Amino acid sequence: MTDRGPIADVVAQMRLRVDELPPEIVHRRFFLETYLRTTQAVGRAIDHGRFEDPDWVEVWDVRFAELYLQAHDGTSVARPWRLAFEASAKLPALAHVLLGINAHVNYDLPQALLAVISDDEFLDPQLMDRRRRDHERIDGVLAERVAAEDGELAATGARSLIDRVLTPLNRLASQRFLRESRQKVWHNTVELQQARVQGSYEKRLGELEVLSAAKVADLLRPGQVLLRLAVTGFGVTLPPP
Repeated sequence: MTDRGPIADVVAQMRLRVDELPPEIVHRRFFLETYLRTTQAVGRAIDHGRFEDPDWVEVWDVRFAELYLQAHDGTSVARPWRLAFEASAKLPALAHVLLGINAHVNYDLPQALLAVISDDEFLDPQLMDRRRRDHERIDGVLAERVAAEDGELAATGARSLIDRVLTPLNRLASQRFLRESRQKVWHNTVELQQARVQGSYEKRLGELEVLSAAKVADLLRPGQVLLRLAVTGFGVTLPPP
């Protein structure tokens, strides 16, 4: 990844927040550092020409990150993030990462996509196909990070015996969760765009907030989170209005 540009700037903002984390919320670093490395990986993928519209992906990725930073800084903390942030500091590192990913992908990602796709662009099928393909290409970037991020979590020393035994399953499950949640995100983005056109966007976003918060709350229940996700799925789906 180049050391200049919008993505480099947002990575620097994340690193600053890692360095300045107060002791009482130091556990937030598990998700924050994971997200920082993932954002760097997306930047490298853009530099290597892995997207059809790299300029659009860059703008989108930065907008996505800004939504997280607003929640982290307390500027705008929706219910999914509030639950994730209020989770016990004693939870394993993996749990904090999953809580953050869930809140960010299910609630923030459709909003980030809508912020960089106009209503007129939604009427252009060829353009929307390109946008959807680039949206799906992110899966490849994230899937490549799964093993490396598992190693980062292992280095914290905070994994149980069953976590270590289930590591190969966890990696396969994580890749499946990524695909599943991304498909649901695209569906939710289309639903929110239709609501934007019809003047009911805030209502539908409120519904997405409730669904996303419920999923985070489910992850906070005792037990093996990844095994439960294998049954219930990772993403959420907005029903018809």
